Amino acid sequence: MKKWLGLVGFFAGSLTLAEIPKIKAGEPLPANLFIELAKAVNPSVVNISTTYLPRQRQLHDPFFDLFEPFMGQSPHGNSVAPQQSLGTGFIIREDGLIVTNNHVIDHADVIKVQISENTKEVFDAKLIGKDAKTDIALIKINAKRKLTAVRLGSSAEVQVGEWVAAFGNPYGYGHTMTKGIISAVGREIDELNLFPFMQTDASINPGNSGGPLVNTSGQVIGVNTAIDARAQGIGFVIPIDNVKSILPQLEKEGGIPRGFIGVQMADIDEEGAATLHLKETEGALITQIWPGTPAAAAGIQPYDLIVEFAGSKITSTRDLTKTLATTPVNKQVSLKVIRNGKSKGLSIKVGAPPTREGLRASGKTGGKQIEGLKPSLDIGIVVADYGADVALKFSLPKMSEPKPVLLLVEEGSVAALAGLSSGDIILDVNRTPTTRARDVIKALKAHTINIFRVLKQDRVVLISLRAP
Repeated sequence: MKKWLGLVGFFAGSLTLAEIPKIKAGEPLPANLFIELAKAVNPSVVNISTTYLPRQRQLHDPFFDLFEPFMGQSPHGNSVAPQQSLGTGFIIREDGLIVTNNHVIDHADVIKVQISENTKEVFDAKLIGKDAKTDIALIKINAKRKLTAVRLGSSAEVQVGEWVAAFGNPYGYGHTMTKGIISAVGREIDELNLFPFMQTDASINPGNSGGPLVNTSGQVIGVNTAIDARAQGIGFVIPIDNVKSILPQLEKEGGIPRGFIGVQMADIDEEGAATLHLKETEGALITQIWPGTPAAAAGIQPYDLIVEFAGSKITSTRDLTKTLATTPVNKQVSLKVIRNGKSKGLSIKVGAPPTREGLRASGKTGGKQIEGLKPSLDIGIVVADYGADVALKFSLPKMSEPKPVLLLVEEGSVAALAGLSSGDIILDVNRTPTTRARDVIKALKAHTINIFRVLKQDRVVLISLRAP
């Protein structure tokens, strides 16, 4: 880390950081503080424009939907015209190395960088590295001259109430500066980022993604990343200490390998624990193991409750996800599971995530009517055997082993209210494996809670319902 920090450039020009005094708590702000901050920081802020060639959208990506209101256009649409979006970055080294958000440049075919709006000079940028989990990317331009670089500060001691300034390219209004305070720290939003966010009320808008958030000394303490579209003045910023921790690897290797074991998992409540005869609810309940993955090789089974992984206590699926994300690929680690009420130790070699290509299969159908079975219990479902007609009807993934499919879930029924839907693939019922529709009918129990383990689109979930 010290070696990396030694590579980070400093402010250039007549104004230096030493001329921006550190403001102590309770002291009044100098009248010209933000004027001086603008002069110091803006030369290092760049406007980023990206172009995406049209692509057919194959799989729904829920993570992109969270960012779409913040960055503008989607790169996954079905339009035949090239799509463009805007973002921000900041120069961290005088040779043109730039930090921005991954979602600003992800999927881009062309990345353009403009340093100053007072010139028509625009540079082609090269992608150096990116990481979706932390939403950080490195790009580089060759300006054939030394550029003004920011100084990276520290976010370790940032406090709620500190004055900050946000820089960026909102809606194409380049080199815009807004001011506010740190509203909160440690905001954990796992859908958006591996790192906890800082929250600020400094105004940020679409196009601000990837811009710097600076303190009153002109040091970058975070990267502007997301907003809550439901409100005003709720912006989220990646702490700069977390960013600095991954920059060397991004530049050297082009990415951050993340641990993968090949499971689907779910949190469990007290009712679910009682139904599955578990004495505790803390842990990550395994709902599916993909064939040929590290989890399959390690002997992990559905309904195992992982309570410890690589020496870390696991109390929820979030704990396991975060632990995996920081576990090196190919590392052999131990884990502890609760299986059938007993603690069991296992060893697993963590792998690398596979690509998502080929997760869905296409097929042909003769258009014949699909027949299904309806259980005698009044829960509102019709179950069919898996086949080409059923797979095409619901756009289901290809399965190596046939599993029954919910052909119909009646609106307002017990099954519908529990969360079952037409097209759900039933993996087992009450922990009894199912390969045909008749297996589902046979496994159902009256006057008690029934547990369905189903493949719902691209995820495995547990759904419980009480049968009459």
